[in-house]
Amino acid sequence: MADTVAFSGGSASAGPRPLTQHRPRLDLEATRDPEAPLRGVRAAVLNFREPQQSVAGGAEEYAWQVSRYLIAQGASVHFVTSREPGQARAERWDGVELRRMGNRYLVYLLVPLWLLLRRRRFDVVIDSMNGIPFFSPLVVRRRTAVICLVHHVHDRQFHAFFPAWLARIGCFVEGPVARLLYRRRTTVTVSESSREDLRARLRWLAPIEVVPNGSPAARPVAPHPLPGDPSLVYLGRLVGHKRVGRVVGLAAELGESRPGLHVHVVGRGPESGALAARAAELGVADRVHLHGFLTEQEKNAVLGSALLNVTASEFEGWGLTVIEAAAFGVPTVAYDVAGLRDSVRDGVTGWLVRDGEALAGAVDRALCELADPVRRAEIQRACRAWADEFTWGRTGAAMAEVIRAELAQSGYSDASRQTPLLCVDPGLARNETGTSLSAR
Repeated sequence: MADTVAFSGGSASAGPRPLTQHRPRLDLEATRDPEAPLRGVRAAVLNFREPQQSVAGGAEEYAWQVSRYLIAQGASVHFVTSREPGQARAERWDGVELRRMGNRYLVYLLVPLWLLLRRRRFDVVIDSMNGIPFFSPLVVRRRTAVICLVHHVHDRQFHAFFPAWLARIGCFVEGPVARLLYRRRTTVTVSESSREDLRARLRWLAPIEVVPNGSPAARPVAPHPLPGDPSLVYLGRLVGHKRVGRVVGLAAELGESRPGLHVHVVGRGPESGALAARAAELGVADRVHLHGFLTEQEKNAVLGSALLNVTASEFEGWGLTVIEAAAFGVPTVAYDVAGLRDSVRDGVTGWLVRDGEALAGAVDRALCELADPVRRAEIQRACRAWADEFTWGRTGAAMAEVIRAELAQSGYSDASRQTPLLCVDPGLARNETGTSLSAR
């Protein structure tokens, strides 16, 4: 398959949420094909984490939404992932069979072994490479279709968070090892700039398809005035590589010129305590609001009432929260890095930090433009129109098309189908709606 964009148009979690209460939004009844084009197809989705885990993010949202879409199209899906303390080893949610094993390190040994022992049971494997792949081409049958899913290149992230020797190993596995192992396997990534990074920085050899993220539809929210004029919001996980401390620091950096500015942080994670300490250290604790976990309605009320969304991450494959904010007419300031330069349309739905410009400078520039009511209304309309282009139904349909093409190439046919691993209960897929992961 040639390098093509699967469809025109356009991550993130702030912690776990029980699927029994807040399932990822996808109207399975609406997407169900009466002819079930993937009926009998047996898929394994291999992912580092799953949506109920404490630091689940955009990659988990993507993989779960795709899994649910495949179920709606008649496939059987096993979602194989790591296991956090207290979690069951096996569960079934939304018709998807969850299999958990190993911690954040052992998962990369146990999942390939699990797949090896069941190598004849699957027709297609979606191998999510979160820096480190699951090496599935080494353990499945030759005719099993393998799709490598890469959200973004991790090389700089390895060096930012690991000792030099371990970072070099990570880069070697992500680069030369994975490049050769997956060279004949179609790769899916979520943005055009991530595809460019794969080619330029990893010298990726395999054909690459772009299947962007979807986004939950914006739901009407009641007016909820936020403290601050202006009010900035950060939405997502509170983890180191999101650089949320830089967003908190805006209250101090812009305090002299904009004394009414308040920063609202929605989400939870291991950095929560450090962020509170940082705000106190800067003397802005009264203008930094750490909301922590919010219900979907509360989260939407805060997000929809903010003037500007700010993300300081330099490692993103796309940026689910950018589109989530845009759905409420809220533009984003972000760094000009792979993924974010795709989800933020510079000067249209937000602003990218220019070369040599500080984050505070870009935010101040954005606030100056938003001070003009006419310009602000123009940006809000553009944001909503941009967000409307992205749905999880489109994402699932595009991935299903990639799977169908791969199965056809591998010689898969009706005659080769065996009994599926599980019988999907149609009742599990009816009228299921819920929320995104963004404020969990």
